[in-house]
Amino acid sequence: MTGKLDIDHMRQWIGRSTEATDIVTAQLVMGLRATLFQEIGEPKTGDAAPFTVHWCLAQPVFPMSMLGPDGHPTRGGFLPPVPLPRRMWAGGEIEFLQPLRVGDKSTRTSRIADVQVKTGSTGTLCFVSVEHSISSPRGIAIRERQDIVYREMTGGAPATAKVPPPKAQHRETHVSDPVLLFRYSALTFNGHRIHYDRDYVTRVEGYPGLIFHGPLQATFIIEMAAKLHGGKAPKKFTYRGVQPLFEGTEFSVNANETEAGMELWTANAEGQPTMKGTAVW
Repeated sequence: MTGKLDIDHMRQWIGRSTEATDIVTAQLVMGLRATLFQEIGEPKTGDAAPFTVHWCLAQPVFPMSMLGPDGHPTRGGFLPPVPLPRRMWAGGEIEFLQPLRVGDKSTRTSRIADVQVKTGSTGTLCFVSVEHSISSPRGIAIRERQDIVYREMTGGAPATAKVPPPKAQHRETHVSDPVLLFRYSALTFNGHRIHYDRDYVTRVEGYPGLIFHGPLQATFIIEMAAKLHGGKAPKKFTYRGVQPLFEGTEFSVNANETEAGMELWTANAEGQPTMKGTAVW
């Protein structure tokens, strides 16, 4: 059972803010490069880190006694206490201003921007939008909006209509190995059990297997966009999750060039998009 969803109470969290700092270390950069199938190298002070290294920095740390059954911290605190049990990263928008570099002291300032309740095919949905500003000693490096969705504990993933897979001008493939998911959970200090606890995700949440992280999919998309654009991160990247991507199968990272920039997406083994993104420079 979930508690009553009091939207007026939860909207009182709008405007709350928090700040955290961390250091971009060479070890972190090596670990993230390895997880992204990149050349690991020997990062030196001043070398640019992968574009989304900020998702690995200054993550909240809570004692085990404060974790809920899903591995997330118990509700409340900075994020509003949404009573719906399932929490997922729905999408967002990122503005890349300058890279974070090995040795940087990075500060993230976060603010609750909005809380909304909607009704979807799986029932009640609550969307929480969080704005982040990530800075380095050289000034603001990244501005970002993250959209988090909470939903009811209905069985499995929502049904999605299958359509012919889109054709891609650029495509690369990898395997969503459980070790890959574990490594990213470790890099981001993410205790969410849907990414590493197969018994929990199948028996409690009703999914067919471990779930590939939303931000990890977005990271692969951003890295491909930059690789196809001379190593330069997009000025703005907007993305949203379409359906879950599960462990144990091949997945692809795809891109089509457009007049405005690039349309990019990750897809499962059947070629069905799981996350879509748009990059502009």
